[in-house]
Amino acid sequence: MHIARLNNAPELFYSLQGEGVSCGSPAVFLRLAGCNLACRWCDTKYSWGAGLYLTPAELAPRIAALCPPRLIITGGEPLLQQDELGELLALLPAELPIEVETNGTLSPPAELRERVTQWNVSPKLPHAGNAAKQALRPEVLAAFAELPNAWFKLVVRGEEDWPAIAALGLPRERLLLMPCAETRAVLEQRRPAIAQMCLRHGVRLGERLHLVLWDTCKGV
Repeated sequence: MHIARLNNAPELFYSLQGEGVSCGSPAVFLRLAGCNLACRWCDTKYSWGAGLYLTPAELAPRIAALCPPRLIITGGEPLLQQDELGELLALLPAELPIEVETNGTLSPPAELRERVTQWNVSPKLPHAGNAAKQALRPEVLAAFAELPNAWFKLVVRGEEDWPAIAALGLPRERLLLMPCAETRAVLEQRRPAIAQMCLRHGVRLGERLHLVLWDTCKGV
């Protein structure tokens, strides 16, 4: 598997989940390399390259050594490597909760749908700078919406993004809106307006705990 390279090592670390409905939960993070999008505000652009290669058999004991209470697989876009991802998860304890962060452009195979505990789906709105036909796949998002363990977290700038969000037809009870921010200072500035936006539309406010705690530090 191609793993994101950070400080010349595979990016695998223990921390707190920073986003989504399990925000604040202790977890081991595995960041896979490679992405099929190129969001202008992405805070992990270093993961877009090939990274470092480890086989699932090499990677599984490294994960186990960290004694994960849950495993969060992020990227990049993890579903670009779905075959080897399936191999990796088969080598891990069946009771280990698994979260997968995905941009919602690729459908997971049946074996991953059955094994993954929680899908954190993050469709990219037009302000991310990707071509619409590449970034938004309505049929894929509809398939994720049918999964009861799929949650949708969107990076938003403000009320002007709501028409594009509403057009996605996602279940509001599983929708989280997060301020578009790459630093703690910008997050603090923009959060109140996004909170009011959530109140107007009856959806959840998504926190970005990693920025609150560690600002722009990576691997934490």
